Amino acid sequence: MNRFIRLLILVVGLAGLVFIRFRESELFYDPLLSFFKSNYKGRVLPEIHQAKFFAHLSLRFIGNTLFSLMILWSIFKESGMLRLAIWIYVLLFLLLGGALYIIIQSDTSSHLTLFYTRRFLIQPLLLFILAPAFYYYRKVNRG
Repeated sequence: MNRFIRLLILVVGLAGLVFIRFRESELFYDPLLSFFKSNYKGRVLPEIHQAKFFAHLSLRFIGNTLFSLMILWSIFKESGMLRLAIWIYVLLFLLLGGALYIIIQSDTSSHLTLFYTRRFLIQPLLLFILAPAFYYYRKVNRG
């Protein structure tokens, strides 16, 4: 692949992640954004319209995932790594999405558990785990 095209894909991926992050309150329904920016300790969770919340959470996760996959592809350009990353993203979404649903449903949920589970879904944290892991894997296997 042409170096210019790889660089363009990388820049678009990074710009997409930045756009999602800085426009999150305008693009997505998430009553927990303002809740966690305030002094939330000891407060009751705000009312959450769950269908709308999980739909927007899913859209944000998919957007972050697509832009993260663009970045991973532009860096490594190996289809095997990209397929593995897709499987990891899908499994993570299913596990953490289910956990988040259970946490919101429970009356005794810890705010910190909710905060970190939600944060892992709405931020591209997995990119910061996969990129060094793939780099190390490629370095070790190509010796």
